[in-house]
Amino acid sequence: MQNNKRPETMQRITTTELAKTFIDEQVHEIRAKVQDKKVLLALSGGVDSSVVAALLIKAIGKQLVCVHVNHGLMRKGESEQVIDVFGKNLDANLIYIDATDRFLDLLAGVSDPEKKRKIIGAEFIKVFAEEAAKLEGIAFLAQGTIYPDILESNGVKAHHNVGGLPKEMNFELVEPIKLLFKDEVRVVGETLGLPHNMVYRQPFPGPGLGVRCLGAITRDRLNALREADAILREEFDRNGLADKVWQYFIAVPDIKSTGVKDNKRYEGWPAIIRAVNTKDAMTASIEEIPYPLLHHITNRITCEVPGINRVLLDLTPKPVGTIEWE
Repeated sequence: MQNNKRPETMQRITTTELAKTFIDEQVHEIRAKVQDKKVLLALSGGVDSSVVAALLIKAIGKQLVCVHVNHGLMRKGESEQVIDVFGKNLDANLIYIDATDRFLDLLAGVSDPEKKRKIIGAEFIKVFAEEAAKLEGIAFLAQGTIYPDILESNGVKAHHNVGGLPKEMNFELVEPIKLLFKDEVRVVGETLGLPHNMVYRQPFPGPGLGVRCLGAITRDRLNALREADAILREEFDRNGLADKVWQYFIAVPDIKSTGVKDNKRYEGWPAIIRAVNTKDAMTASIEEIPYPLLHHITNRITCEVPGINRVLLDLTPKPVGTIEWE
């Protein structure tokens, strides 16, 4: 599988048996290609990078060096899950970097969405490159490129976390799932033994909560967003909506309104619920959420999350609205 075109004869991976065959083929190819050298992988905890990590661990074990950079904009529990699944359960060669302060200090006072994205992307590359420079014997860079990335970008995964690495990091690429579609990647991931909630994790932008904490990011509002988002995800899981809705999240804008708590007036932020379904992310429709559940989620967020005093529901399809707010 050296080329970037999926053979017409390639069967769609829909079963565990087909996934096992694919895994065996890839393990053989990876071992033949890598031999005794080391491979570096930026492990975000997303579906694609997680499946690549599990596949490479099966093939070459400790020759794979995984670097997980926590930029402080992850959802609640995500970095911890990466450490648990890969560091503890799979005994991966895992380097964990908590760069929260580094990212949030750079983002202080920056409200323009494009500037925020550029700062987060550029700093991620810088942190990753710094870690790579400390390592010896790295000959390959693994990436979670999948087939739609190739179709969309003619073979260059421009939006990938490590797509803009400095030229001096002259590594050969290892892209074992580059001919697979997303549904196939998930079947392979479960066959490799990854947790269901990791393999079926909803899409999450590279800048993470940075594009959902609208305007200039402050630590208190970011924490409120993280906690409110965790409640929404927990309730969707509990009420059978997690597998029915393609993407659901909270956005918290930089505005305050008057609320009442303990018989006193106070100012707080609104939490905006967005839940959409889409096939291709080009258009999106709004998922119906039962009103009793909306009331329950509202009650939990306003009672449990300091700083949030209202919960709003975004009913805008795409078009006219984009899926993310920023």
